[in-house]
Amino acid sequence: MEISFAGRVVIVAGGTGGLGRAVSLAFLEEGAKVVVPYRSEKGFAELKRAATGRESQLIGRVVDVLEERALAQLVEEVGRIDVLVNTVGAYVGGVEVWKLAPVDFDRMLNLNLRTGYLLARAVVPGMLKRGSGAVVNVSAKAAADHGAGASAYAASKAASLALMDSLAADTRGTGVRVNSVLPSIIDTKANREAMPDAKFETWPKPEDIAKVILFLASDAAKVVHGAAVTVYGDS
Repeated sequence: MEISFAGRVVIVAGGTGGLGRAVSLAFLEEGAKVVVPYRSEKGFAELKRAATGRESQLIGRVVDVLEERALAQLVEEVGRIDVLVNTVGAYVGGVEVWKLAPVDFDRMLNLNLRTGYLLARAVVPGMLKRGSGAVVNVSAKAAADHGAGASAYAASKAASLALMDSLAADTRGTGVRVNSVLPSIIDTKANREAMPDAKFETWPKPEDIAKVILFLASDAAKVVHGAAVTVYGDS
């Protein structure tokens, strides 16, 4: 099966992170013009170095994806957007609900839920006008598996999945497709450092999850809409 994004414009929110970087590079490899909103100059510089031979297809802008006005300006500047991928997220865990600090609860809701809402609000109207587009949001296994000590994370990821389900219902029959992926613990440097005694070989690799996201965003997945695709690896 051949998948190509030549001539298409893709926004990868969180595109300099552990998963987002793999997603950005995968779209670049398939010929897409990739737009990455970022906050860390160092992170974007590293992504650009990794995009060997594809640097001209990569566009970065300093944008806080939690700022609605900044997102609107980015979308206006970019113009046509064919694919939106949201890989923004964070984790707070290891603490019971009654010990969870409100600031950490709010952080989970902002990064794991509100980003998806604001990005969709900014990008989907343009897709609807053109009658085409694909949205892929990264939720997590925790959206369905609500473990002890992960209340805010699990709640925010479950809510993000519900948000995308409703968005899929809202866009049914419009030519705009909306899907989610649910990874388990991803094999990133940060996760390995946080859990040095874990069995890394069972964790899904960012590059493998990126392949699933590319498929969902492609014409090959034209009949896939409103799906929640699990990417748990062997874990």
